[in-house]
Amino acid sequence: MPSTAFEKDVEAGSAKDTIKASSPMVDDSDNQHAQPELANITERPQTPVGKLGLYIQNLESYLAKYKFEARGIDRVLVEDTHPTNWRSYIQAFFFWFSVNLAAQNITLGMLGPYIFYLSFRDATLCAAFGAMIGSLPVAHISTFAPISGLRTLVFARFTFGWWPTKLLVILNMIVLAGYSLIDLVIGGQILSAISPSGNLSIVVGIIIVGLICWIISTFGLTVFHLYQRYAWIPQLIAICILFGVSSSKYDLKTPSQGDPKTVIASRISFFSLCFSAAITYTGSAADFFVYYSPSTSRPLLFLAAWFGLTTSFVLAFTAGTGLASGIPIHKNYESAYKTSQGALIVEGFSPLHGFGKFLSVVVFFSLVSNTVLPSYSIGIDFQLLARFAQRVPRFVWNTAGVIIYTVCALAGRNSLSEIFTNFLALMGYWVAIWVAVSLEEQILFRGGSWSGSGWWTVPIGDQHGYGVERSGSFRGGSKGRWKGYEWTVWNQQEKLPLGLAALVAFLVGWAGAILSMAQVWYTGPIAGKVGEHGADIGNYVAFSWAAIIYPPLRYFELQKWGR
Repeated sequence: MPSTAFEKDVEAGSAKDTIKASSPMVDDSDNQHAQPELANITERPQTPVGKLGLYIQNLESYLAKYKFEARGIDRVLVEDTHPTNWRSYIQAFFFWFSVNLAAQNITLGMLGPYIFYLSFRDATLCAAFGAMIGSLPVAHISTFAPISGLRTLVFARFTFGWWPTKLLVILNMIVLAGYSLIDLVIGGQILSAISPSGNLSIVVGIIIVGLICWIISTFGLTVFHLYQRYAWIPQLIAICILFGVSSSKYDLKTPSQGDPKTVIASRISFFSLCFSAAITYTGSAADFFVYYSPSTSRPLLFLAAWFGLTTSFVLAFTAGTGLASGIPIHKNYESAYKTSQGALIVEGFSPLHGFGKFLSVVVFFSLVSNTVLPSYSIGIDFQLLARFAQRVPRFVWNTAGVIIYTVCALAGRNSLSEIFTNFLALMGYWVAIWVAVSLEEQILFRGGSWSGSGWWTVPIGDQHGYGVERSGSFRGGSKGRWKGYEWTVWNQQEKLPLGLAALVAFLVGWAGAILSMAQVWYTGPIAGKVGEHGADIGNYVAFSWAAIIYPPLRYFELQKWGR
C-alpha cells in the first residue's frame, strides 16, 4: 500500500487520469458523468496527430506503469487528488528542506564575506533574514495549489490575463534555467576538486548532474517527491559534519570592511541577494502541490513550506559564510577558492581525508534536488507560451529545457561568481512585482480575507456559474461579478482579466527596480545614494511602486471591461 499521497500518484494523477488529460484517444465518459458542467468548459489539449503523436501517446501510456506523470498544465480535478493527512504536511516540509540544503546555497553564502566584505556575523544575519522574508511569498503561493488544482503561472492568469502572463512565463524560465546552470557548474567544480590532482573535467560533472535531473524531472512528481522524502538525510548529515570539521577555521572576529555607509549598503545588497534566492521559487511554488486534497489546511501547508525553506536556507548559507570568512586567514582556503567555490567546499572536508571526499560526493548529489525543481517547472512553463506548445507533452519540454541549461552551463562554467551577483538579484525583481499585484488582487478585488474566522479563505467562484468548487468559502456571489476565483476558466481567454492594469503596474515596478538596483555593471541613481558602491533596494522599490499603482488601474479596468 502506498504510504503517502504521492506514492498513489500513479493510481490517479500520474497514470489513468493524467493520460486522459493528454490523450484524445482515451474515453473520458467517467469524468463527464462526475462533473457534467466542467467537462464542457475545461479544455483538454490534444496530442499532435499523425505517427509522431500516436508514438508519443503509446510511450506515455507505457511509462505510466512506472509512475510517469503525463499531465502538463491541465487543471487537476478534485477526483484526481489524494486525501491529506499529517504526512502530507511533513512531506511539504521535507520537500523544501531537501531542495534547499544544497551546495548551490553554500556557495551563495560565500559571497557575503568574500564579495561584500561582511563579517561572519553580518553575513550570516543578512542571509538568514533575507531567506526568511523571501520565503514568505513562496509558502503563500504554494497554498493555492490544493484549492485551485492549477500550476503557479496558470494561477497568474487570474491577475495578468492571457497575454501578459506569457511575459512572466518567459522571465520565470530564464530564472529556472539560470539556477539550473549554476547548480550544474557547482556540481562540476565539486567533482573536479574531488578527483586526484583535479584531472576530472568540470564538464563531466555538469553532464552527470544534467542527466540525473532529466530522468527525475521527466518522470514527474511521484518520483520527485519520493526522492525528496529521503534525499535530505545524507545531505543534513554531510552539512553537520562540515560544520564540525571547518568551524575552527571560521573568522569570527574581523568586522565588516568599509566606512559606515558602505557597510550598510553591503548589508542591504547581500540581504537582497539572499532574499532574491528565496523569492524566485515563488514562480514555481504551486507546481508541486496540485495533487494535495482541497481539504488541505492552508495555514499548515504555509507553515510547513516556510519552515522547510528557511531552515535549509539558514543551514546552507551559514556553512557558506563560515567557509568564506576563513579565506583571508587560511592559505589552503584561499587557494581552494581561487580554484572554484566548489573546491572550497571540498577543502572544508579535507581534515577527514578519504571520508571527506565521500561527503563531498554526498554534497554533490544535493545539487540534484535543487536542479530537478526548475527542470520540472520549465516543462510546465513551456506549455503556457502557446496553445500548440500545450499540445506537446511535458516530458518533451523538460528535455528541451535540460539541453538548453546544460549547454549554457558548459559555456559559463568559468564565470560562476559573476552569474551569481549579476543574475540572481536581477531576476528577483519581477517576482516581487508579481507578488505585490497578486496579493492586492486577492485581498482587494477577490474578497480574500486575512483575519477573523475567514483567515486565508479564498473565494472559489460564482455559485450561479459553473457549479464546481474545489474548497473554500464563497463571498460576493451574484452581488459582485468581480468577486471570487472561477478556477474552471483557467484556459478561457475571454473570461480571464485583460491584464492591462497588471501589465502597467509591472512596468512601473520595473522602472523603480532599474532606478534602485545596484549591480556590478549598473547602479541606479536611487541605489547610488547609499555607500561607496550603492545598495540594492530594487526589490522593495519595485514591490511598493507596483502596489501603489495597481489598485486604481485595476478598478478602472473592472469598471471598463468587467473582468
